[in-house]
Amino acid sequence: MAYRREIAIVLLMVLLLGGVWLLVSRLGTASGGAQTQFVTDAVHNAALTCYAVEGAYPNDLEYLRTHYGLAYDQSRYLVTYSAFASNLLPEIYVTEVEDR
Repeated sequence: MAYRREIAIVLLMVLLLGGVWLLVSRLGTASGGAQTQFVTDAVHNAALTCYAVEGAYPNDLEYLRTHYGLAYDQSRYLVTYSAFASNLLPEIYVTEVEDR
């Protein structure tokens, strides 16, 4: 009888730990997309700030990093910044680099 109780407690603990692990893994996946959106918004906002202050969008990301404090993990995110003209909002694409 005592063994059944101990087995039930162990099984309950395993189920709880499994549930916690599943929850944490799902939250990690969801936050990855949110972080990519955060980087996209940061680049977009820096470009808009530059346009508001200087009257033109910058040609490249380096200008935003140097003059407007744009910062993100360059080893984790690939940012494509394509400026066509100084008066048109550049195309901004952010992708998360997968671990290899």
